[in-house]
Amino acid sequence: DDFWERKFDVLVSTTIIETGLDISNANTIIIDRADRYGLSQLHQLRGRVGRGRERAYAYFLYDEMKPLSETAADRLQTIAVNNDLGSGMQVALKDLELRGAGNLLGAEQAGHIAGVGFDLYLRMIGEAVATFRGEETETGAELRLELPVDARIPDSYIDSERLRLEAYQKLSSAATATAADDAIDHVVEELADRYGAPPAEVEGLVAIARLRRRAARAGLTDVVAMGSNLRVAPARFEDSMKVRLQRLYPQAKLVGGGEALVVPMPGADRVDPVEWTGQLLTALFPEPAPAAPVAVAASTGTAG
Repeated sequence: DDFWERKFDVLVSTTIIETGLDISNANTIIIDRADRYGLSQLHQLRGRVGRGRERAYAYFLYDEMKPLSETAADRLQTIAVNNDLGSGMQVALKDLELRGAGNLLGAEQAGHIAGVGFDLYLRMIGEAVATFRGEETETGAELRLELPVDARIPDSYIDSERLRLEAYQKLSSAATATAADDAIDHVVEELADRYGAPPAEVEGLVAIARLRRRAARAGLTDVVAMGSNLRVAPARFEDSMKVRLQRLYPQAKLVGGGEALVVPMPGADRVDPVEWTGQLLTALFPEPAPAAPVAVAASTGTAG
């Protein structure tokens, strides 16, 4: 009340002031250790000033002697850039990207691609875009592909949320079992042409997309890293392939009556998990050879 009535010029407070405090004569806010706050908190705190006719100032302080995490730097950069009236939508989009969407049917309020799996994330984007365009979406067995790899499109490579989602959707479409063999190559060429050489995270994304297409064409529903093992299902092998399995992967086990294959994985510091998994699929789930063209003999006789 005393601050409201201008008996004091400075109010020292916790973040409780972000919950709807409206003092029109407040024109400056200083936020200490701003790197510790969430993006929505920073946006709400900044909104406590500038509610009158006076020009407002917001200062976000952090310890320059301690390195900022990538996420904290992104949050502060977003607040610094989006300072125009009506910029809340851009802040909200960035917050959604950093924290991920919540679980509509559960208690989880924030997640990320890791929360639903990269494969499901891409499929959800593809289905949403197809529904918006009025296109039919593919139906069939759902493929779950989860490997310990950094596969994403960083905003340092594509800074637009809309264009990043567009790139994710194109890769998702190119990674389906029915897509053309060179569909992923075309997407990669387009990305390189528009945004330059892809960073390691995007290369990981492309590798996962290629592996997803390979697994889908093999009719698999599970290619999932579980601790130090890889689970692949279904795994219904002929006797000859079981012999090959024991020769190539002697520690592998068929579980669930042969419904799934569990194979110990080498450490990620030794081999690339995506490349290793691709080699396993090629060895144990070979693609059928294309059908040979049928020769048709043409008749050369003459009618009598």
